[in-house]
Amino acid sequence: MIELLNELNDLLWSYCLIAALVGCGLWFTWRTRFVQFRMVPEMLRLLTDSSVKPAGSERHISSFQAFAVSLASRVGTGNLAGVATAIAVGGPGAVFWMWVMALVGAATAFVESTLGQLFKQPNADSFIGGPAYYIQRGLHCKWMAVLFSVLLILSFGLANNSVQTNTICGAMEEAFGFDPALVGAALVVFTLAIVFGGIQRIARVSSVLVPIMAVGYFVLALVIIIMNIQYVPHVLAVIVKGAFGLKQAIGGTVGAAIMNGVKCGLFSNEAGEGSAPNAAATAAVSHPVKQGLIQSLGVFTDTLVVCSCTAFIILISGLYNAPELNGISLTQRALESEVGAWGPVFVAVAIFLFAYSSIIGNYYYGEANVRFLTSSKRAVTLFRLLSGGVMVMFGALATLNTVWVVIDFCMALITLCNLVAIAILGKYAFRLLDDYRQQKRSGIAEPTFRRSQLPEIEADLLSWE
Repeated sequence: MIELLNELNDLLWSYCLIAALVGCGLWFTWRTRFVQFRMVPEMLRLLTDSSVKPAGSERHISSFQAFAVSLASRVGTGNLAGVATAIAVGGPGAVFWMWVMALVGAATAFVESTLGQLFKQPNADSFIGGPAYYIQRGLHCKWMAVLFSVLLILSFGLANNSVQTNTICGAMEEAFGFDPALVGAALVVFTLAIVFGGIQRIARVSSVLVPIMAVGYFVLALVIIIMNIQYVPHVLAVIVKGAFGLKQAIGGTVGAAIMNGVKCGLFSNEAGEGSAPNAAATAAVSHPVKQGLIQSLGVFTDTLVVCSCTAFIILISGLYNAPELNGISLTQRALESEVGAWGPVFVAVAIFLFAYSSIIGNYYYGEANVRFLTSSKRAVTLFRLLSGGVMVMFGALATLNTVWVVIDFCMALITLCNLVAIAILGKYAFRLLDDYRQQKRSGIAEPTFRRSQLPEIEADLLSWE
């Protein structure tokens, strides 16, 4: 069974997903007139103003909190262990294709998150939404929405949390000699304490944890780069040669660089995967485009900043050619070579913050889709125990090769499912973007959306006046 899934993964990742992700990214980039580049100043403005909620929505999640929840899920093991694996398997050229995926994927992130906002629904303590909701309301395709929900629950709510926990336990054991079982038990207690507080508590924790971990890691990487500034031109040359070099093309490693760069980019920034719209939908904003722009900025933050920090640390160290090093061990050894014995300790702490934030972010994605499938409170409670308890502990104790195969397969399927949906529904995001730009040009500082602006789907827009 695992061998069959491996073969299916190779087929999906080698042909279908790369073509679909790049094709959709380029189409959305062109159709939105390069929104991810032209509107960066507006993204930054919205992010600084996004802690303020519209009048009458004080109990809801702010735009910044929704951004923090999505970034909590994005910034995880993919940024430290995933980048290292991509470089070890695909060579330095994988970093270039990871950047490409971020640049074109930011437009995809804009479209899917705008749609998540557009088709969101009222919930007890926030809004709720995501691909399952816009597939059902926008495409009126119930079976496809159910399929997406089930796959996302399996990959994010359950299996992915095992990977995050396993990485935390491995880093803690390497740095401090801690027993994985004890670390896993502590993680179960912390996680359940947060997830049983619902999206409000998850948002509050994420809005504090994410800025601290991202800024701290960026500052450390910047110091290392400045200390080794003479090697930066060489590092950039190695990345470009790995992506396009004649020697690499003859040796067949360019294909490996592309595949691993795309795969790492998707696992890290999740653009097009359909996960971030679950968080984007929770925000209380006056116009769907606002959250689309902020989530687009999240892709840049994740890949062009955090992932690039890891890549430069590894490539400056020169250890990426060591065959015995891979994943988090490569990142730890690379950092140790630059800052000394406390390098693995710093990585262990960073992994704890990055991966733990991903656990609670992933959990919420799963809960949003459990709530899509059923209104049963017992089902939500059971999912909380499974995701925050059983699977977290399982990840601490198990070897996870099998889980990785399952994650890759589910991730491929939900991405293809989501891309089909947003390719069809993208026309609404384009119209909303045109409306947003028009309101800004007419002097309106804070554009507002009314569902009557889209009369053909007005009845499906349950959270808009």
